[in-house]
This record gives sequence, structure tokens and C-alpha cells, in this order.
Amino acid sequence: MLLARYQYEFLEAGCDEAGRGCLAGPVFAAAVILPEDFDHNLLNDSKQLPEDIRYELRVEIEQKAVAYAVAFVDNVEIDSINILNASFLAMHRAIDKLTSMPQFLIIDGNRFNKYKNIPHQCIVEGDAKYFSIAAASILAKTYRDDYMKQIATQHPEYNWHTNKGYPTIKHRETIIKIGYTPYHRLTFRVTDPQLELFAD
Repeated sequence: MLLARYQYEFLEAGCDEAGRGCLAGPVFAAAVILPEDFDHNLLNDSKQLPEDIRYELRVEIEQKAVAYAVAFVDNVEIDSINILNASFLAMHRAIDKLTSMPQFLIIDGNRFNKYKNIPHQCIVEGDAKYFSIAAASILAKTYRDDYMKQIATQHPEYNWHTNKGYPTIKHRETIIKIGYTPYHRLTFRVTDPQLELFAD
């Protein structure tokens, strides 16, 4: 059972990211402030939900949220500052865009770079525990998927419309065969899927 808030003293925003483990494309993040009494029987960690439900929930989240925002850090920036810092920066950019400034942040995961002077709490698997983080995970995931489908039309051979930039066998084989695009993260190691057959 997900909870509406971590605490009730301060205005709280939940934050999450999507696309951290991908070989191509940006990392997206969202920040969401929900009403204190928010409840929903379907809303959960985006990874636990089918795509059509995620998009239905996105509409509801955007209608019912007190405030929400989505931002990203592109692959060039990721290569420059590393994916962990890029994830934090994407969350900071999403918080920057909120129309109401939160007084407390709850972050999915176990690490975060402090945002200004706002206190925060990191929560492992927070997207399966708090509605606002789950909502942020839905927005980050669906907006990133939209972006990857859009750039997939420029490079259809990489199958981004289905793999969304994640390191599937076909995606890695295509990189090894024909190389990188301007959207690939060059600091991410691409292993040959065939070698895994011989791994211990």
C-alpha cells in the first residue's frame, strides 16, 4: 500500500528518474507534488505497469497534481559529468521548473545531491512506497519513451522505438556492427552479447 506523504509538516515533492541504465538518449527526471489526501488504486512504480496504463496514469497525475515538472540531461552531458550526477542534475532541473516550490523532497534511491537548502530523504524503492515518487517515475518514464520514439525515426536500425535505448542484445549488436549515433553515451561500455555465452 503506497502512502501519500513521507511527512505532513512541509510541502513535499517526490522525485524519480528514468533511463539511467540506457546506452543512448538522455536521462529524464520528474518532480511531483500531490494533494495530501491523494489516493489511487493503480498508481505504482512505473516498471510494474504496462505501457498503456502508464500513459493513462500520466493524464490523471497531470490533472490532479498540485504541481509537476519534467526535465532531462542529454547524452553529451552524461558523458561529461557521469550518469549518477546527471540523474541528480535532471531532478534538480525538474524541481527548478515546479510552479510551487517544495519545502521537502523525497527521492527514489539511496543517494542525492542536496538541492539548494531544501531538506530531503532518500528512499530505496521509494517508487513502490510513496505516491509522489511513483507519479514522478510515471512521468519520467513516459516522457523519455516519447523522446526515444521520436529520435528512433532518425535511426530506425537501433530499434529505439521498442528498446528505448536500453542495452538489449539487438541494440548492442547494432552498435558493434555499425557504430554509434550522436545520441549514444560514449562512456558506457558496450559488451558483445556473444561473449556472455562464455561468461562464468
